[in-house]
Amino acid sequence: MDSFSTLINDIGRLLDVYWKTYLSGMGNTLVLAIVATLIGCVIGLVCGILNTIPYTKSDSPVKRFFLKLIRAIIRIYVEVFRGTPMVLQAVFIYYGVPYVTNNAMRFDSVWVAAILIVSINTGAYMAESVRGGIISIDPGQTEGAKAIGMNHFQTMTSVILPQAIRNIMPQIGNNFIINVKDTSVMFIITFTEFFAVHRNIVGLNYMYFPSATIEMIGYLAVTLTASLILRAVEKRMDGKSSYELVQTDDLTMTAGTYSHPDRGTPFDERSGEFGATEEERKRIRIALKNRNGSTRGDR
Repeated sequence: MDSFSTLINDIGRLLDVYWKTYLSGMGNTLVLAIVATLIGCVIGLVCGILNTIPYTKSDSPVKRFFLKLIRAIIRIYVEVFRGTPMVLQAVFIYYGVPYVTNNAMRFDSVWVAAILIVSINTGAYMAESVRGGIISIDPGQTEGAKAIGMNHFQTMTSVILPQAIRNIMPQIGNNFIINVKDTSVMFIITFTEFFAVHRNIVGLNYMYFPSATIEMIGYLAVTLTASLILRAVEKRMDGKSSYELVQTDDLTMTAGTYSHPDRGTPFDERSGEFGATEEERKRIRIALKNRNGSTRGDR
């Protein structure tokens, strides 16, 4: 109990002095994670669309060459950024680009570098998620879209992707939560996120464990809140679990709900008086309208 009381007291002392610093670091982490996840989703969608462009042997050699080249580039991009740690990717991009170009190209803003690094990393994972989401859609829908004259881009944007996005929503949420945690490696490029704040504060007062406890609680609170929000979004996208047919619309003629208004009259094709004159039809129509408020001929 004494150790626990000491921990609570130390946490209180840290928060009393550095609460604004912790809050600023968490804010930077959230902004970076949200922006990078959104950009990564766009990268993944573009890669998914390009990676699923169909081609056949009857297509021109130029088209087949470029489509194969695009798929090869996407595959290399995905494998490289999925197969290496983000901290090394940050080092190669932030420090490697100026080194290779003799400072001709460098990042003047650490924010731009951090967003670029996390976005590219997220895009590599999202590219495979989008590809899986597209493949999960019934091929018959693609064939139907092509049958009515849609090209590949129209088919993707109007038919396939709206359904695929719902299927990959859990993975999008998972990538966001991963980004909230993985942005902690951005301290390597001097980006001041939540974990970098912890490192700076510990360097001043050596209260490592109390500060780490604050970090743990902060990350857990953010990820749990994000999970609840994402589940609510998924539930809303699913809609209601049961549906009711609208039977009040005059144009709705669902089997068993439509009643022939003129049954047994000259307007009924099964009636023997179907060959009545126009004057008789007009007289019967007026009589039916007065009785029912509408007639088949008025619809």
